[in-house]
Amino acid sequence: MRALFLIPGTAARQLQLFAAVAAVAEQLAAQVQVVCAPKLTGWWGLHPAVQRAIPFQFEDATLADWSNLLGTLREPDFQLCVNLAAGRAVDLMLSMSHIPTRVAVGGFSATDLVNPGAGWPAQAMEAYLRPVGVTLRADDFRLQLGRADLEEAAQALPAGAGPLLLLAPAGGPGDWPAQRWLELPQQIRGRLGDLRLAQIGAGDAPASPRQRAAQLASVDVVLASDPLSIELALMLGLPLVTLGRAAAELPSRSGLHAVCANAGQALSEVSVETVMAALGFG
Repeated sequence: MRALFLIPGTAARQLQLFAAVAAVAEQLAAQVQVVCAPKLTGWWGLHPAVQRAIPFQFEDATLADWSNLLGTLREPDFQLCVNLAAGRAVDLMLSMSHIPTRVAVGGFSATDLVNPGAGWPAQAMEAYLRPVGVTLRADDFRLQLGRADLEEAAQALPAGAGPLLLLAPAGGPGDWPAQRWLELPQQIRGRLGDLRLAQIGAGDAPASPRQRAAQLASVDVVLASDPLSIELALMLGLPLVTLGRAAAELPSRSGLHAVCANAGQALSEVSVETVMAALGFG
């Protein structure tokens, strides 16, 4: 069987589909291809079940672009399409594709309409899989990395024997203030002198997907408001404290803590002490 996933959106959104793709590949013995933005195809190189990532610029795509994509999808012959895109153009393309099972939240090309509902986005993907008899336990999926990638990442991390905390701020308006990202490790070191610290800054030069994933896999705890780092930490099974994401949007397991502002408050009003408590320094 051959299965196709159409996935517009960010790198974090791609990662939220990893568990669903794995479930389809395993339970249907399917060869899987995905369509995503050109700059994001590298992320699918981390997924062992993905045969091919097809670059496609969903935003501002012309009818000619959709026609070219249709030509690409006609060989090989797909039996299933999980479509997360929307609009008349994608419906026209899929209706001419001859893919017999097309799952989406709407659109005239869909053979099965679904309602994913709320909650953790990775698990909400189960709604797309039920029409073809696939079950999903998204929190069981773990990202596997090569030893060479992990060894290279470990060499670049701070030396020492203490626990390694990775800070991953999203940056930009609405994030936890930069001053508090600086103040937090200073306070932790007052209680834990051998703390090691690494940080992924919003303005840092982009690392390859393998380098980024390996960097996270090499740390002990992650504190993040950055969506991509949150999704990677979840798939790596790391202890994680999120800033600005509700607990309902995370899997329910030990080692995960969500820190959000109270109703009517901004994330900038969350204190260092509150985050310290979530990290176990209360």
